Amino acid sequence: MTITIVLDPGHGGHDPGAVANGLQEKDVALQISLAAAERLKAKYEGIRVLLTRTADVFVPLPERTSIANRERADAFVSVHCNAGGGAGGFETYMYSRSANPNTSELQRVLHSEIWRRINPLGVDRDRGPKKADLYVCRETNMPAVLIECLFIDVPADAERLRRADVLDALADGIAAGLGSYFGLTSDNQPVSVRIEVNGKYVANGDAIDGRTWGPARIVGEELGASIGWVDRTVTVNGVKLPTRLIGTAGWVPLRPLADVVRARISWDGKSNTVKLKM
Repeated sequence: MTITIVLDPGHGGHDPGAVANGLQEKDVALQISLAAAERLKAKYEGIRVLLTRTADVFVPLPERTSIANRERADAFVSVHCNAGGGAGGFETYMYSRSANPNTSELQRVLHSEIWRRINPLGVDRDRGPKKADLYVCRETNMPAVLIECLFIDVPADAERLRRADVLDALADGIAAGLGSYFGLTSDNQPVSVRIEVNGKYVANGDAIDGRTWGPARIVGEELGASIGWVDRTVTVNGVKLPTRLIGTAGWVPLRPLADVVRARISWDGKSNTVKLKM
């Protein structure tokens, strides 16, 4: 049986959502949702992942819930950023009058999987799972959760939302939470790894099929490399490398990248960390 998941990046088009500190909610929500969709499709078989939007376009709320209901989705996850929260932090919502125990379980698992990934990255305020009368949660016919990915108008949270490792952790948590909720397993499931350059943490990566992969631009530019994009392939100092597209970012295997830039690369199995050094 195929499991259908609908991811709903909030706002879009003429509706930017919350705007502060140089960020727009619609952009952050779309980036996280696209990355979560890619992770779900890469990790698990037997699922179908749909998005209510894949570009900067406006989609009315009734159309968003109609997509999920028409496609008979098994779960609906709406991705947003918050505003007006004083000290900031992370929280999730489900419909306040939902009597479906599966909805509260989906919220519990998503909240837990996201929080345990973002808390080590400096997000120190868990505002908890909550209930409210939110349209997209009320009008969907399946378990539905709305995620508030930090506060755009809180400077510390906005700074975190600019960091690739935090955005990666949010996307990873959404994918892992859905995988756990549905009991999905994969023989080819990537293992999350840390990536350090010259002793400094720069991003999360994946270990899969005996190779470690990471975001080319973040890692490459930290190593002083010139990163390009030709025919859907990442180039490092003009050399084409094998490429995986995760969300909107090109990922490359780290050992070939290190060879191109002549960096030393090592593996610390105790901390699951790839270390690169010029």
